[in-house]
Amino acid sequence: MNETVLYVLGSVLLVGAAVLLSAFGPHYETGIASWYGPGFHGNLTANGEVYDMNGISAAHKTLPFGTIVRVIDLETGRSIVVRINDRGPFVEGRIIDLSKGAAEKLGMVERGIIQVGLRIVRWP
Repeated sequence: MNETVLYVLGSVLLVGAAVLLSAFGPHYETGIASWYGPGFHGNLTANGEVYDMNGISAAHKTLPFGTIVRVIDLETGRSIVVRINDRGPFVEGRIIDLSKGAAEKLGMVERGIIQVGLRIVRWP
């Protein structure tokens, strides 16, 4: 094969690998987390479950339902593992809404919002 064909094939393989990694590989996102509770307790979440504000769950705009995510407080280093079962947050600039139970374990209820890192633990 000539150099041009090898270059094209190599480029296709690299792009393909990048697409696979972005779709199925490690996922990390940083931004602002908030929590939600009383006004939604007992209502249905976007995936059809009854929302338990005292449970450990979260809402994310795009991650598939059932995705398990580690939420890391970037100020304190504390973290919690949650399951995505709802859509949100619907406030611009926020990347995840935690249940009140998850927020309590993370120590953020009083602060209301915190800077976090999200790391996928397991895809559904």
